[in-house]
Amino acid sequence: MSKGRARCTFKQADATRAVKAVLAAGVAVARVEIVDGKIIVVIGKTQDTAPLNELDRELEEFEARHGQG
Repeated sequence: MSKGRARCTFKQADATRAVKAVLAAGVAVARVEIVDGKIIVVIGKTQDTAPLNELDRELEEFEARHGQG
């Protein structure tokens, strides 16, 4: 029996559409979580949520340097 990755129940485009819909409603997106195959968009400013861990900070810096943040 193969121990491959579980089949993904959504596509990246689905998450992108969810975020764009929230932004179009004029609401800030703090983060996106994928839990049990469900896309959860957490609204609000990043500063209002839990402090960033080191990986989050590195990702934020990377995105800022490469124009994706």
